[in-house]
Amino acid sequence: MKYALRALGGAMVTIVIASLIVFALLSLAPGDPAAALAGNRATPESIEAIREQLGLNRPLLVRYVAWLGGAIHGDFGQSLQFRQSVGSLLAPRLGTTLILVLFAFLLILIFGVGLGLLPSLFRPSGWFVVVVAGIGIAVPTFVAALVLIQVFALNLGWFPVLATSEGDLRDRVWHLTLPAIALALSWTAYVAQITRASVREQERGEHVETALSRGVPPRTVFRKHVLRNASVPIVTIAGLTMAGLIAGSIVVETAFGIGGIGSLLVKSVSAKDYDVVLAISLILVVAFVIATTLSDLAHAALDPRVRARRSS
Repeated sequence: MKYALRALGGAMVTIVIASLIVFALLSLAPGDPAAALAGNRATPESIEAIREQLGLNRPLLVRYVAWLGGAIHGDFGQSLQFRQSVGSLLAPRLGTTLILVLFAFLLILIFGVGLGLLPSLFRPSGWFVVVVAGIGIAVPTFVAALVLIQVFALNLGWFPVLATSEGDLRDRVWHLTLPAIALALSWTAYVAQITRASVREQERGEHVETALSRGVPPRTVFRKHVLRNASVPIVTIAGLTMAGLIAGSIVVETAFGIGGIGSLLVKSVSAKDYDVVLAISLILVVAFVIATTLSDLAHAALDPRVRARRSS
Protein backbone atom coordinates (compact mmCIF):
# COMPACT_ATOMS: atom_id res chain seq x y z
CA MET A 1 0.00 0.00 0.00
CA LYS A 2 2.80 2.37 0.90
CA TYR A 3 4.57 1.62 -2.35
CA ALA A 4 1.38 2.21 -4.37
CA LEU A 5 0.74 5.57 -2.69
CA ARG A 6 4.33 6.62 -3.33
CA ALA A 7 4.01 5.64 -6.99
CA LEU A 8 0.76 7.56 -7.38
CA GLY A 9 2.27 10.61 -5.70
CA GLY A 10 5.24 10.47 -8.03
CA ALA A 11 2.89 10.20 -10.99
CA MET A 12 1.01 13.34 -9.94
CA VAL A 13 4.23 15.30 -9.55
CA THR A 14 5.42 14.11 -12.95
CA ILE A 15 2.17 15.21 -14.59
CA VAL A 16 2.39 18.70 -13.08
CA ILE A 17 6.05 19.19 -14.02
CA ALA A 18 5.56 17.84 -17.54
CA SER A 19 2.49 20.01 -18.14
CA LEU A 20 4.40 23.08 -16.91
CA ILE A 21 7.25 22.33 -19.32
CA VAL A 22 4.83 21.90 -22.23
CA PHE A 23 3.03 25.12 -21.28
CA ALA A 24 6.29 27.05 -21.10
CA LEU A 25 7.61 25.68 -24.40
CA LEU A 26 4.39 26.57 -26.21
CA SER A 27 4.52 30.06 -24.74
CA LEU A 28 8.07 30.47 -26.07
CA ALA A 29 7.29 28.99 -29.49
CA PRO A 30 7.25 31.31 -32.52
CA GLY A 31 3.91 32.82 -33.44
CA ASP A 32 1.27 34.82 -31.64
CA PRO A 33 -2.22 33.34 -31.15
CA ALA A 34 -3.64 36.87 -30.80
CA ALA A 35 -2.21 37.90 -34.17
CA ALA A 36 -3.50 34.72 -35.79
CA LEU A 37 -6.96 35.35 -34.34
CA ALA A 38 -6.99 39.03 -35.35
CA GLY A 39 -6.12 38.39 -39.00
CA ASN A 40 -3.63 39.84 -41.46
CA ARG A 41 -5.12 43.34 -41.48
CA ALA A 42 -5.23 43.77 -37.74
CA THR A 43 -3.64 46.80 -36.10
CA PRO A 44 -1.17 46.50 -33.22
CA GLU A 45 -3.81 47.99 -30.93
CA SER A 46 -6.40 45.33 -31.82
CA ILE A 47 -3.82 42.57 -31.39
CA GLU A 48 -2.88 43.91 -27.98
CA ALA A 49 -6.55 44.09 -27.02
CA ILE A 50 -6.99 40.43 -27.95
CA ARG A 51 -3.87 39.52 -25.99
CA GLU A 52 -5.30 41.23 -22.92
CA GLN A 53 -8.67 39.55 -23.43
CA LEU A 54 -7.03 36.13 -23.66
CA GLY A 55 -4.73 36.85 -20.72
CA LEU A 56 -1.58 36.41 -22.81
CA ASN A 57 0.01 39.52 -21.32
CA ARG A 58 0.07 38.02 -17.82
CA PRO A 59 3.16 36.31 -16.35
CA LEU A 60 3.81 32.72 -17.36
CA LEU A 61 3.23 31.14 -13.94
CA VAL A 62 0.00 33.07 -13.44
CA ARG A 63 -1.31 31.86 -16.79
CA TYR A 64 -0.22 28.30 -16.05
CA VAL A 65 -1.91 28.19 -12.65
CA ALA A 66 -5.11 29.59 -14.17
CA TRP A 67 -4.99 27.06 -17.02
CA LEU A 68 -4.22 24.13 -14.71
CA GLY A 69 -7.06 25.10 -12.38
CA GLY A 70 -9.47 25.16 -15.29
CA ALA A 71 -8.14 21.87 -16.66
CA ILE A 72 -8.69 20.15 -13.30
CA HIS A 73 -12.35 21.20 -13.48
CA GLY A 74 -12.67 20.12 -17.14
CA ASP A 75 -12.32 23.59 -18.67
CA PHE A 76 -9.52 23.54 -21.27
CA GLY A 77 -10.39 26.88 -22.80
CA GLN A 78 -11.70 27.77 -26.24
CA SER A 79 -10.44 26.65 -29.62
CA LEU A 80 -9.42 29.63 -31.74
CA GLN A 81 -9.65 27.55 -34.90
CA PHE A 82 -13.03 25.86 -34.39
CA ARG A 83 -14.68 28.52 -32.18
CA GLN A 84 -15.90 26.05 -29.58
CA SER A 85 -14.84 24.73 -26.21
CA VAL A 86 -11.83 22.44 -26.28
CA GLY A 87 -13.61 19.85 -24.13
CA SER A 88 -16.51 19.44 -26.58
CA LEU A 89 -14.02 19.34 -29.46
CA LEU A 90 -11.92 16.58 -27.91
CA ALA A 91 -14.64 14.34 -26.47
CA PRO A 92 -15.67 12.44 -29.66
CA ARG A 93 -12.10 12.33 -31.01
CA LEU A 94 -10.71 10.95 -27.76
CA GLY A 95 -13.00 7.92 -28.01
CA THR A 96 -11.75 7.17 -31.53
CA THR A 97 -8.11 7.36 -30.48
CA LEU A 98 -8.81 5.19 -27.44
CA ILE A 99 -10.42 2.45 -29.58
CA LEU A 100 -7.48 2.58 -32.00
CA VAL A 101 -4.87 2.31 -29.23
CA LEU A 102 -6.68 -0.48 -27.38
CA PHE A 103 -7.19 -2.40 -30.65
CA ALA A 104 -3.48 -2.10 -31.47
CA PHE A 105 -2.52 -3.05 -27.91
CA LEU A 106 -4.67 -6.19 -28.11
CA LEU A 107 -2.96 -7.18 -31.38
CA ILE A 108 0.44 -6.64 -29.78
CA LEU A 109 -0.37 -8.84 -26.79
CA ILE A 110 -1.76 -11.65 -28.94
CA PHE A 111 0.82 -11.74 -31.72
CA GLY A 112 3.83 -10.26 -29.90
CA VAL A 113 3.69 -12.61 -26.93
CA GLY A 114 2.58 -15.46 -29.18
CA LEU A 115 5.57 -15.03 -31.51
CA GLY A 116 7.89 -14.75 -28.53
CA LEU A 117 6.64 -18.02 -27.08
CA LEU A 118 6.70 -19.88 -30.41
CA PRO A 119 10.42 -20.89 -30.31
CA SER A 120 9.90 -22.51 -26.89
CA LEU A 121 6.89 -24.46 -28.09
CA PHE A 122 8.30 -25.29 -31.52
CA ARG A 123 12.12 -25.14 -31.57
CA PRO A 124 12.70 -24.95 -35.36
CA SER A 125 10.70 -21.69 -35.53
CA GLY A 126 13.39 -19.64 -33.77
CA TRP A 127 14.92 -18.29 -36.99
CA PHE A 128 11.45 -17.36 -38.29
CA VAL A 129 10.67 -15.28 -35.21
CA VAL A 130 14.02 -13.49 -35.43
CA VAL A 131 13.48 -12.59 -39.10
CA VAL A 132 9.88 -11.46 -38.63
CA ALA A 133 10.76 -9.38 -35.56
CA GLY A 134 13.70 -7.78 -37.33
CA ILE A 135 11.56 -6.78 -40.31
CA GLY A 136 8.79 -5.46 -38.05
CA ILE A 137 11.16 -3.25 -36.09
CA ALA A 138 12.89 -1.97 -39.23
CA VAL A 139 9.70 -0.81 -40.98
CA PRO A 140 8.61 2.72 -39.88
CA THR A 141 4.97 3.19 -38.94
CA PHE A 142 4.14 5.57 -41.79
CA VAL A 143 5.70 3.17 -44.34
CA ALA A 144 3.65 0.29 -42.94
CA ALA A 145 0.54 2.47 -43.19
CA LEU A 146 1.18 3.28 -46.87
CA VAL A 147 1.87 -0.38 -47.74
CA LEU A 148 -1.27 -1.57 -45.96
CA ILE A 149 -3.39 1.05 -47.75
CA GLN A 150 -1.95 0.12 -51.14
CA VAL A 151 -2.27 -3.66 -50.74
CA PHE A 152 -5.38 -4.25 -48.64
CA ALA A 153 -7.42 -1.12 -49.40
CA LEU A 154 -6.60 -0.17 -53.00
CA ASN A 155 -5.50 -3.46 -54.60
CA LEU A 156 -7.60 -6.03 -52.74
CA GLY A 157 -10.39 -3.76 -51.52
CA TRP A 158 -10.77 -5.61 -48.25
CA PHE A 159 -10.76 -2.50 -46.09
CA PRO A 160 -11.63 1.18 -46.63
CA VAL A 161 -8.86 3.61 -47.54
CA LEU A 162 -9.94 6.15 -44.96
CA ALA A 163 -11.09 5.24 -41.48
CA THR A 164 -14.18 6.74 -39.91
CA SER A 165 -15.22 7.59 -36.39
CA GLU A 166 -18.94 7.17 -37.13
CA GLY A 167 -21.25 4.17 -36.88
CA ASP A 168 -21.53 1.48 -34.23
CA LEU A 169 -18.58 -0.15 -32.48
CA ARG A 170 -18.35 -3.04 -34.95
CA ASP A 171 -18.22 -0.70 -37.95
CA ARG A 172 -15.63 1.54 -36.29
CA VAL A 173 -13.43 -1.45 -35.44
CA TRP A 174 -13.60 -2.65 -39.06
CA HIS A 175 -12.54 0.78 -40.30
CA LEU A 176 -9.73 0.90 -37.73
CA THR A 177 -8.30 -2.56 -38.53
CA LEU A 178 -5.62 -1.38 -40.97
CA PRO A 179 -4.62 1.61 -38.80
CA ALA A 180 -4.36 -0.67 -35.75
CA ILE A 181 -2.14 -3.12 -37.65
CA ALA A 182 0.11 -0.30 -38.84
CA LEU A 183 0.33 1.09 -35.32
CA ALA A 184 0.99 -2.30 -33.74
CA LEU A 185 3.52 -3.68 -36.22
CA SER A 186 6.84 -2.43 -34.82
CA TRP A 187 5.72 -2.82 -31.20
CA THR A 188 4.59 -6.40 -31.89
CA ALA A 189 8.06 -7.23 -33.16
CA TYR A 190 9.65 -5.57 -30.13
CA VAL A 191 7.42 -7.42 -27.65
CA ALA A 192 8.15 -10.67 -29.47
CA GLN A 193 11.89 -10.14 -29.05
CA ILE A 194 11.55 -9.27 -25.36
CA THR A 195 9.29 -12.27 -24.74
CA ARG A 196 11.62 -14.65 -26.58
CA ALA A 197 14.71 -13.41 -24.71
CA SER A 198 12.97 -13.49 -21.33
CA VAL A 199 11.63 -17.02 -21.81
CA ARG A 200 15.00 -18.31 -23.02
CA GLU A 201 16.72 -16.82 -19.96
CA GLN A 202 14.28 -18.51 -17.61
CA GLU A 203 14.55 -21.84 -19.42
CA ARG A 204 18.29 -21.86 -18.70
CA GLY A 205 17.78 -21.20 -15.00
CA GLU A 206 18.87 -23.67 -12.34
CA HIS A 207 15.39 -23.82 -10.84
CA VAL A 208 14.02 -25.10 -14.16
CA GLU A 209 16.73 -27.73 -14.47
CA THR A 210 16.10 -28.81 -10.88
CA ALA A 211 12.37 -29.17 -11.45
CA LEU A 212 12.91 -31.20 -14.62
CA SER A 213 15.45 -33.47 -12.89
CA ARG A 214 12.88 -34.21 -10.19
CA GLY A 215 10.48 -35.51 -12.80
CA VAL A 216 8.11 -32.56 -12.97
CA PRO A 217 6.32 -32.61 -16.38
CA PRO A 218 7.85 -30.12 -18.85
CA ARG A 219 4.50 -28.39 -19.44
CA THR A 220 4.07 -27.83 -15.72
CA VAL A 221 7.60 -26.47 -15.42
CA PHE A 222 7.03 -24.16 -18.39
CA ARG A 223 3.75 -22.85 -17.01
CA LYS A 224 4.66 -22.44 -13.34
CA HIS A 225 8.36 -21.61 -13.45
CA VAL A 226 9.24 -20.25 -16.88
CA LEU A 227 6.17 -18.21 -17.80
CA ARG A 228 5.63 -16.80 -14.33
CA ASN A 229 9.15 -15.44 -14.00
CA ALA A 230 9.35 -14.37 -17.65
CA SER A 231 6.17 -12.33 -17.28
CA VAL A 232 7.93 -9.61 -15.26
CA PRO A 233 9.81 -7.97 -18.18
CA ILE A 234 6.87 -8.64 -20.48
CA VAL A 235 4.52 -6.70 -18.23
CA THR A 236 7.06 -3.89 -17.96
CA ILE A 237 7.41 -3.57 -21.72
CA ALA A 238 3.63 -3.74 -22.08
CA GLY A 239 3.31 -0.51 -20.11
CA LEU A 240 5.90 1.21 -22.29
CA THR A 241 4.12 -0.16 -25.35
CA MET A 242 0.83 1.44 -24.35
CA ALA A 243 2.58 4.78 -23.84
CA GLY A 244 4.32 4.46 -27.22
CA LEU A 245 1.07 3.63 -28.98
CA ILE A 246 -0.52 6.84 -27.74
CA ALA A 247 2.29 8.89 -29.27
CA GLY A 248 2.44 6.78 -32.44
CA SER A 249 -1.27 7.22 -33.06
CA ILE A 250 -0.52 10.73 -34.34
CA VAL A 251 1.24 9.35 -37.43
CA VAL A 252 -1.36 6.66 -38.09
CA GLU A 253 -4.34 8.99 -37.70
CA THR A 254 -2.80 11.42 -40.16
CA ALA A 255 -2.06 8.68 -42.72
CA PHE A 256 -5.55 7.15 -42.59
CA GLY A 257 -7.50 10.39 -42.12
CA ILE A 258 -8.83 9.35 -38.72
CA GLY A 259 -10.63 12.03 -36.72
CA GLY A 260 -8.77 11.39 -33.48
CA ILE A 261 -6.78 13.61 -31.16
CA GLY A 262 -3.55 12.85 -33.01
CA SER A 263 -4.66 14.34 -36.33
CA LEU A 264 -6.30 17.20 -34.44
CA LEU A 265 -2.97 17.93 -32.73
CA VAL A 266 -1.23 18.29 -36.11
CA LYS A 267 -3.90 20.70 -37.36
CA SER A 268 -3.87 22.70 -34.14
CA VAL A 269 -0.09 23.12 -34.15
CA SER A 270 -0.25 24.46 -37.72
CA ALA A 271 -3.07 26.84 -36.78
CA LYS A 272 -1.37 27.94 -33.53
CA ASP A 273 -4.47 26.84 -31.62
CA TYR A 274 -2.60 26.69 -28.33
CA ASP A 275 -5.48 25.75 -26.04
CA VAL A 276 -6.15 22.62 -28.10
CA VAL A 277 -2.43 21.79 -28.27
CA LEU A 278 -2.13 22.21 -24.49
CA ALA A 279 -5.16 20.00 -23.80
CA ILE A 280 -3.98 17.20 -26.11
CA SER A 281 -0.44 17.44 -24.74
CA LEU A 282 -1.81 17.11 -21.21
CA ILE A 283 -3.86 14.07 -22.25
CA LEU A 284 -0.78 12.45 -23.79
CA VAL A 285 1.31 13.18 -20.69
CA VAL A 286 -1.37 11.82 -18.34
CA ALA A 287 -1.84 8.70 -20.47
CA PHE A 288 1.92 8.10 -20.60
CA VAL A 289 2.32 8.52 -16.84
CA ILE A 290 -0.68 6.30 -16.07
CA ALA A 291 0.60 3.56 -18.39
CA THR A 292 4.10 3.56 -16.93
CA THR A 293 2.80 3.77 -13.35
CA LEU A 294 0.47 0.80 -13.84
CA SER A 295 3.35 -1.10 -15.40
CA ASP A 296 5.52 -0.28 -12.40
CA LEU A 297 2.82 -1.40 -9.96
CA ALA A 298 2.27 -4.63 -11.90
CA HIS A 299 6.02 -5.24 -11.89
CA ALA A 300 6.11 -4.82 -8.12
CA ALA A 301 3.10 -7.11 -7.68
CA LEU A 302 4.75 -9.87 -9.70
CA ASP A 303 8.15 -9.45 -8.04
CA PRO A 304 7.90 -8.68 -4.29
CA ARG A 305 11.64 -7.98 -4.19
CA VAL A 306 11.06 -4.84 -6.27
CA ARG A 307 8.34 -3.64 -3.92
CA ALA A 308 10.48 -4.27 -0.84
CA ARG A 309 13.53 -2.55 -2.32
CA ARG A 310 11.67 0.57 -3.44
CA SER A 311 9.61 0.86 -0.26
CA SER A 312 12.68 0.88 1.97
